[in-house]
Amino acid sequence: MNHERAVGKQRKRRRNHVRRIVRGTAERPRLSVHRSHCHIYAQVIDDLSGKTLASASSRDKQLRGEVSYGGNKDAAASIGKAVALRALAAGVKQVAFDRGSYQYHGRIAALADAAREAGLSF
Repeated sequence: MNHERAVGKQRKRRRNHVRRIVRGTAERPRLSVHRSHCHIYAQVIDDLSGKTLASASSRDKQLRGEVSYGGNKDAAASIGKAVALRALAAGVKQVAFDRGSYQYHGRIAALADAAREAGLSF
């Protein structure tokens, strides 16, 4: 079995394990995080209605001035702050954090800490 396939299977298993537990409702939507090598993305999702309530990414035109490179902890912290402010503007104060297939470490933890500091609770 090649390495890429093995890593993909492990990520899929971890993502399913996390998503089986974490569900987004109208009162407490899900804060979903995706990261690539160069960018990071965050969305606040109500799973019952299937709608995205707020989102931010390192590719947003409004945030490009703050974020020169999206693949580091500083960019993740600014995206976490931005998504928290947009969620608060949409009336969301509590979220369920969905780390996906990623460990709660590095950029994912930086995004979560910045979102907490900006006013989201989870």
